[in-house]
Amino acid sequence: MSPESATPGSPRSAAAVNEQIRALWKRAGGSLSDQERAEYELLVVEWATAMRGEVVEAA
Repeated sequence: MSPESATPGSPRSAAAVNEQIRALWKRAGGSLSDQERAEYELLVVEWATAMRGEVVEAA
């Protein structure tokens, strides 16, 4: 993953992770390399975790 990624224990907002996902796709031009796909998969898991946390906080 890129150096911009969060370290364990320092959660980011879903919006921040989504912004990084969008930037990844933009840099890749719509076609991800194997390394980019691995980064994308980690980001999606991080995004989903952040979304669950934000939904719980809002409840």
